[in-house]
Amino acid sequence: MPALSDVIQALDALWPPERAEQWDAVGLVCGDPSAEVNRVLIAVDPVPAVAAEAVAFDADLLLTHHPLYLRGTTTVAADTFKGRVVHTLIKNDIALHVAHTNADRADPGVSDALAGALGLRVVGPLVPDPDDPEGRRGLGRVCELPEALSLAAFAQHTAASLPATAQGVRAGGDPDMMVRTVAVCGGSGDSLFDRVRAAGVDAYVTADLRHHPASEAREHSPLGLVDAAHWATEWPWCEQAAAQLDAVSERHGWELRTKVSRTVTDPWTAHASSGLHHDYEYSGAPN
Repeated sequence: MPALSDVIQALDALWPPERAEQWDAVGLVCGDPSAEVNRVLIAVDPVPAVAAEAVAFDADLLLTHHPLYLRGTTTVAADTFKGRVVHTLIKNDIALHVAHTNADRADPGVSDALAGALGLRVVGPLVPDPDDPEGRRGLGRVCELPEALSLAAFAQHTAASLPATAQGVRAGGDPDMMVRTVAVCGGSGDSLFDRVRAAGVDAYVTADLRHHPASEAREHSPLGLVDAAHWATEWPWCEQAAAQLDAVSERHGWELRTKVSRTVTDPWTAHASSGLHHDYEYSGAPN
């Protein structure tokens, strides 16, 4: 079995930590670099339910997309939920490693996995990495559909292609508009609207769309918006990461056992559709 330090070296080759955003917190959170690694659990969120799953799987390493401590901390006391996660992992000899924005910008990255889940053909990055001479790395992806769909049908296709969540998928724009080209960004993507408009795509798939940026985006252009749950847009990366780690393991003869967590860690647990009252009028597509 490889040492944790060997596995971390392989993970850093897949998602170099220096490519993470400056504000990010990636890399090894806890774990003994000399410890042996046989089983790896891969998940989006390092929350107590996932830590418990790692214990049940007898994992030696938990690889997550989201950081446990993004803004730093002064305590890992077990009377905080993050402290409990750390205590659970250390007591059970489980290391925690994070690949966040360095995985977003990778080739393949989080948005490649999202595009793959939706059956889209990737044309290139939405925000190219200036340090990549091949022009393959960067945030988001510009994609093409195999065949045109109405916005309503594409939203339904997105909902059917991603893991089920209470939120489901929302769409903004003319439901009958035809969608042929799509920009995708796993996770929160409303900071990239200028890039999306510059790409000239018909629709944009991302998560966490806020009222004002989404409203302004619809007034700027007839861009179709498809808003899915944050967790759901990033979960496909877990399967992609598992396949990448399996390939590394086979190449080195490590015989690692990888498992993708299917625990839904999206924070929303129920959804109630609101009915339109007779004295309200839906505006439809913007003028």
